[in-house]
Amino acid sequence: MDRTVAVAVTDGMLNFELALALEVFGSPPAAVDGPWYDVTVCGPRPVGSGRFLLEPDHGLDRLPDAGTVIVPGWADIDRPPPPDLVDAVRTAHEAGARVVSLCTGAFVLAAAGLLDGRRATTHWAHTGELKARHPLVDVDPDVLYVDSGKVLTSAGKAAAMDLCLHLVRQDRGSGVANVVARRLVVPPHRDGGQAQFVTTPVPAPGNHPLADLLPWALERLDQPLTVEDLARRAGMSSRHLTRHFRAVSGTTPLRWLLTQRIRHAQELLETTADSIDSIAAATGMGTATTLRRHFHRTVGVPPDTYRRTFRSGRH
Repeated sequence: MDRTVAVAVTDGMLNFELALALEVFGSPPAAVDGPWYDVTVCGPRPVGSGRFLLEPDHGLDRLPDAGTVIVPGWADIDRPPPPDLVDAVRTAHEAGARVVSLCTGAFVLAAAGLLDGRRATTHWAHTGELKARHPLVDVDPDVLYVDSGKVLTSAGKAAAMDLCLHLVRQDRGSGVANVVARRLVVPPHRDGGQAQFVTTPVPAPGNHPLADLLPWALERLDQPLTVEDLARRAGMSSRHLTRHFRAVSGTTPLRWLLTQRIRHAQELLETTADSIDSIAAATGMGTATTLRRHFHRTVGVPPDTYRRTFRSGRH
């Protein structure tokens, strides 16, 4: 794994996304052994961002030296991205870097031609403008982030955190990503295909109908739970439960359960020598065949490949 990360900055960038990237990739968790990411900030000197003034480590010409280039968003999408930034991001991609945009940083990637013919996203308020300005981009306004391999885009704010944790999970495994999430006090995993705009905000723990149900279900992932089981436990009808689930989590009960089972399988693959059959039973998948099918579809690789990668290479 190439641990070098370059954060590309420019005047008028969004402070939250910049700070988020530096916090995730620039601050090694105390509980994680081995080397962490090597982060540099690249841009013109100095860079102005609202009330803050930033002194980059290097110029934009250093972007192609990084294994991963992160482009935070900037506030004024009505003006074209700086040409030197667009050129540097394109050159980095051509050199083999993994290029990641957070929020409106997608406009930089689109200007560089990296999103042509690809599925991509940005903050839901700006997806229409991204599509109008770059018609060759397959803009998806309904997801948190899109992983196209070497090119990744996220929606705004919290979704940018989801994408950064997704990258850590890819590079170091779900166990390490969970450590980072706990340190930052954020959810360890939200599926990139989850809707980015939920009409009802997620209430604080203990203040919504699912507050007791979700921990109960997590303790019983080895059991063949159904929507009816969950509804019975919550004391409501299946239809009422599904409506609450969508309002609170943005997804359905069965999809949420599958996501939790896959996450648990990832942790067991990383931290134990249990057989695939045992892990299938422990995660409520029933058989190794079922686990392999769902795991491959969700994670992108078979369980055995995932285990070889993250048990031997995550440090």
